[in-house]
Amino acid sequence: MNWPLFVAGAAAGGFINGLAGFGTALFALGFWLQFMPAEQAVAIIVVLSTVTGLQGLWIVRQAIFDNPRRLARFLVPAIPGIPLGIMILSSIQPEALKMVVAIMLLVYGGYFSLRRKLPKFERPTPLTDIAVGFLGGVLGGAASLSGALPTMWCSVRPWPKAETRAVLQPFNVVVLGLACIMLLFAGKYDAQTMWLLAISLPIALVAAQIGIAVFRRLKDDTFRRLLITMTFLSGAALMARELLA
Repeated sequence: MNWPLFVAGAAAGGFINGLAGFGTALFALGFWLQFMPAEQAVAIIVVLSTVTGLQGLWIVRQAIFDNPRRLARFLVPAIPGIPLGIMILSSIQPEALKMVVAIMLLVYGGYFSLRRKLPKFERPTPLTDIAVGFLGGVLGGAASLSGALPTMWCSVRPWPKAETRAVLQPFNVVVLGLACIMLLFAGKYDAQTMWLLAISLPIALVAAQIGIAVFRRLKDDTFRRLLITMTFLSGAALMARELLA
């Protein structure tokens, strides 16, 4: 066990969840897939994402109550996608998962880093919302990456950061919470995994509180640009390690 990378992954995942309401897997997997089996890493991350995400729900509770139908368009179709993603998880190779994670990080971070001004889709797009929600559910079950596609889509909507988080945070909490239950019944939580979870959870919770404190102080544009930069750098580092291995 590489303890420095394990602690760094738990802290990075918790911090980004507190900062943005999603992204635990995007950052923690970049550390953990270097020395942990993919199924074990994902099993731990879905718990960390769910528990740390509960803290973030409170700070955007009013935005959630103001527009529950918007959240439902993403969340309801995600639920049937979760078991499909878990089926994919059991057959994927760790190397393939590393590359998928790296490519998603690079595409998201690179695309928005190159745009001086983010596009804004102001008209209603219910069908796209539903499709993004379903695919987010699939990725949540397969690799705890439920927030990746909804994040990219919500970033181009003209919503303040609280409204964006009011979609992403509960979406991830519910999707990954259900994925956690399914993984439990699938026997993915053995004694070693539970021990690692007991170590990583307090680290992630403390880091999430720091992320929440930073979120409260950031302006909308600063918050998005900081997140995009961190996402791109994480993807570049993960791909470089995989290609040079």
